[in-house]
Amino acid sequence: MAKRQPRLPIDFPILYISLAILAFGLIMVLSAGAVRGFNDNHNSYYYFFQQLKWACVGSVLAVIAMRVPITFVRRFAGIGILVSVALLVAVFFSDPSTAVNGSSRWITIAGITIQPSEMAKLAMVLFYAHILDRNPIQRGLDWRVPLGILAPVTILVLGLVYKQPDLGTTMVIALTCAVMLLQTELPTSWFAAAVPLLGVPLAYFVHATEYQWRRVLVWLDPWKYAMNDGYQITNAEIAFGSGGLFGVGLGRSMQKYGFLPENHTDTIFAIVGEELGLFGTVLLLLLFVILYARAFHVIGECQDRFCRLLGYGLTSSLAIQTTINLAVVTGVMPVTGITLPMVSYGGASLIITLVKLGLILNLSRYRKESVPKGRLKKLSDISV
Repeated sequence: MAKRQPRLPIDFPILYISLAILAFGLIMVLSAGAVRGFNDNHNSYYYFFQQLKWACVGSVLAVIAMRVPITFVRRFAGIGILVSVALLVAVFFSDPSTAVNGSSRWITIAGITIQPSEMAKLAMVLFYAHILDRNPIQRGLDWRVPLGILAPVTILVLGLVYKQPDLGTTMVIALTCAVMLLQTELPTSWFAAAVPLLGVPLAYFVHATEYQWRRVLVWLDPWKYAMNDGYQITNAEIAFGSGGLFGVGLGRSMQKYGFLPENHTDTIFAIVGEELGLFGTVLLLLLFVILYARAFHVIGECQDRFCRLLGYGLTSSLAIQTTINLAVVTGVMPVTGITLPMVSYGGASLIITLVKLGLILNLSRYRKESVPKGRLKKLSDISV
């Protein structure tokens, strides 16, 4: 449990970089979603105003997450998992009309559309941090209690998310859990052994699922399937190629005119490449790298184990999602269908992302207080 009270202000570099990426994302949604907004709703600004609305809601929740005591947040570790599992089960009984591209990932409660898998990302990080702090793995057979609790919960959540089907989010949750376990004293050999133990069954399931295996084949040779299943990735490559060094200009993309599917959501990075060129994509990548590097650095200075575990989990979840999205859009890995944090259009993803950043900023208040250079430490400066 976080025993110390926060003594420092939030880390402002994390705040400023997050706001810069959020503003960048709003501008790109305005540009990328203009054509579809006009075609679907006779309003070129439709998706921009929707994203702006969700950004405002997420910002309010982020401020709340930034101010509440971490000890209070911790109380929701068990409840969060129970609610997430219940909602993930409810997805299978939801209205089939909410399915998108063959995946049922949304449910509507009291007129509000919810994506339970996004909530599960946050709930799993909080649950892992709570269990691993309460039952630290330091030596011998310490692993039996925490893994005895975490293993069945993880399998259940991953199974429910995978069955939606949502392989991308399944990968994000699984890799985030692995990163959090890496913060314990579990032998490194266990993680090496887990790669084939988990990789082989995953490969089998992908091969046995027709549409997922076809995505692998398309990934291996997208231009062979350019007129059907490879249409998205080949048009993303065309977008990057058209952008060149400095891009064709903001708002001047041709791919958003019905050529590039999901151009304002999953593949918005390709529109960044087309309109802003290599310069724009590198700038966005640098902002993400600096944000996550700064967050990992600040979290590493937290003196409380729960705070460190929670911070590493939150930051890793965002970094892993960012990496997978960029890898998919650039053709480095098969299509999985997850958004680019703070840039892609999407209410649930944006709100949960901003809440995570609010919690990271909250945790930054618990970091170790630095001593000015040249000043001798007093006993009051030394943490007990």
